[in-house]
Amino acid sequence: MQPTFPHLDHYFHDQPNFCSVSSMAAISLSHTLLPFPTPRHTPLQSITHQLGVLPKVATKTTPTICKVLSKTTDSLSAVITDLVEEDEEPYTITSQLPERQLADAWREIHGQDDWVGLLDPMDPLLRSELIRYGDMAQACYDAFDFDPFSKYCGSCRFTRHDFFDSLGMTSHQGYDVSRYLFATSNINLPNFFKKSRWPKVWSKNANWIGYVAVSNDETTKRLGRRDITIAWRGTVTRLEWIADLMDFLKPISSNKIPCPDPTVKAESGFLDLYTDKDEACRFCKFSAREQILSEVKRLLDMYAGEEVSITFTGHSLGAALAVLSAYDIVETGLNVLLDGRAVPLCVFSFAGPRVGNVRFKERLETLGLKVLRVVNIHDMVPKSPGFFFNEQVPTMVMKWAEGLPWSYSHVGVELGLDHKNSPFLKQNADPVSAHNLEAHLHLLDGYHGKGHRFVLASGRDPALVNKACDFLKDHYLVPPYWRQDENKGMVRSKDGRWVQPERPKLDDHSSDVHHHLNQLGLPSL
Repeated sequence: MQPTFPHLDHYFHDQPNFCSVSSMAAISLSHTLLPFPTPRHTPLQSITHQLGVLPKVATKTTPTICKVLSKTTDSLSAVITDLVEEDEEPYTITSQLPERQLADAWREIHGQDDWVGLLDPMDPLLRSELIRYGDMAQACYDAFDFDPFSKYCGSCRFTRHDFFDSLGMTSHQGYDVSRYLFATSNINLPNFFKKSRWPKVWSKNANWIGYVAVSNDETTKRLGRRDITIAWRGTVTRLEWIADLMDFLKPISSNKIPCPDPTVKAESGFLDLYTDKDEACRFCKFSAREQILSEVKRLLDMYAGEEVSITFTGHSLGAALAVLSAYDIVETGLNVLLDGRAVPLCVFSFAGPRVGNVRFKERLETLGLKVLRVVNIHDMVPKSPGFFFNEQVPTMVMKWAEGLPWSYSHVGVELGLDHKNSPFLKQNADPVSAHNLEAHLHLLDGYHGKGHRFVLASGRDPALVNKACDFLKDHYLVPPYWRQDENKGMVRSKDGRWVQPERPKLDDHSSDVHHHLNQLGLPSL
């Protein structure tokens, strides 16, 4: 006897022109195409998905068929039940050869033309790349130990050599993590930094805040260039870090970033987090800035003569650090090679706050840095700081407020998404859910342009949304906050006692950091 799913029947029967799903042998949301009515004047574009996933395109078929595809089944076969005749025929999934390769279009995807014509309607390659880099930012959360009862709280749970493999990110195993990034927790951002309650800890003053990864030879060929990615960790669940910000602009040059214009300013908390260090701590004896600059310099020297790109990604506070560190590289000219060529830089930012003032925005644009900001229009974080004086107020008002220390402006190009367009999500989200990174990636997967219906393009599993929040509608039966370590990381020792296992020691800094900093003209220890 086949199991029934009355909760799905209830969902579809509540929707006009939906086909019925009353009996299925297996259900997975990992490859779901909801049978929404066909728009008459906005036919769905061909949907391609690169990097090893077959592209899919929506076409019409007769009779009406509801398909649920699952990656968890060996054959990826669809379970088809309840053929229902409808006035309008829904879209179903078929396969089609990709229209173009990422290797041929990567400069366009990387923002060469400021993504003109790629956002509405949504370009399939761009969507695919945004989700891929968003996953690399999400990895910072999934790998971070934020349990205050762990003696490793504030560190990364895995060594860099098996980082992606430990997270089960098989699609990202074409990247090698070349170094971890650390910051000193002495800065007044208590809701960002996590510390253990135990007296014996891995580090009293350091927190792991991200990583640098570089594509291997095989992936480089597929991408069309050697890609250096810098991924920054943001805030885990709470949004109180916004209140921790001093909401006070100060000149970027005051933190030793070589900007020639003293009127170019950034939020002081972001600057301090990026540039402060603790010379007594082996993880923080170099600032995050020095760690980034020395590693990028080392990798550019290693791959001299190759086609190279540098991509920054981050969510929330990590998005702000991505913008600031990318700006630093173009301001110092680190991306300009000996032959005069400039290595393309791009920031893919998710739910990021404003970083600096209007002069910061203008300076960033002058230097040619490309920034694409993905936001949920109902999220409060991108609306701060600068809640009253920002790029949305009249020009005359901003001109008057230009000198104020709380007058901010967003940078780059914005891609605004609306969680109320997804049939999977609760309409009235709490602030944490609206800010959640997995929710943003879910919205990206279903976004095809303004006015287009929500259709999952790659079949990203909606259950991921509830990994660290309560956002999915209850009838999907996915528990909120479901991701957790088995037994909170406790294991049985040889004598049968439950203990916290020892972890391999984390790498701190390579011995050549001084050398690369000296080459950049930065003072060394």
